[in-house]
Amino acid sequence: MGEPRPGGARNKTTKIGDEMGESAAKAELNERLAAYMNRKGLRSTAQRRLVTDLFFDSTDHLSIEDLLAIVRKEDPKVGYATVYRTLKLLKESGLAAERHFGDGVSRYEVASDEHHDHLICTECGKIVEFEHDEIERLQDELAANHGFKLSRHVHELYGLCESCQG
Repeated sequence: MGEPRPGGARNKTTKIGDEMGESAAKAELNERLAAYMNRKGLRSTAQRRLVTDLFFDSTDHLSIEDLLAIVRKEDPKVGYATVYRTLKLLKESGLAAERHFGDGVSRYEVASDEHHDHLICTECGKIVEFEHDEIERLQDELAANHGFKLSRHVHELYGLCESCQG
């Protein structure tokens, strides 16, 4: 289950679609981070490695507080500032994507070259990632019909998941 959200709701992400093997993907992320840090002259610390490893292992959309709670299970001495700065570093390096789902909380997910959209339960906070070629085609067609060439988009659908409809 995901970490607690305000009001006791939980943020649990379900991914739909194929993914690269976890260990290969994590190794690639760590290599990209090491290269970025080397270019910027930044050093790696044990706490920073712990934060990045746990973040890269996650499939959830994590707030800073969510990630801090996960990290502190492994090392209670890690502070909020370390998690904040590490997520900022991951975002600046292109390895984390910041998301806003309408509740005022910034959440982060491992950045991917693969585009996906989100279904968000307004009751429990469950987030389902999905890809749908027909939706993508229709969005491109709609944009073209109005003289637009899309460079990016965000598609978030809000409602009640099956569990919360009861």
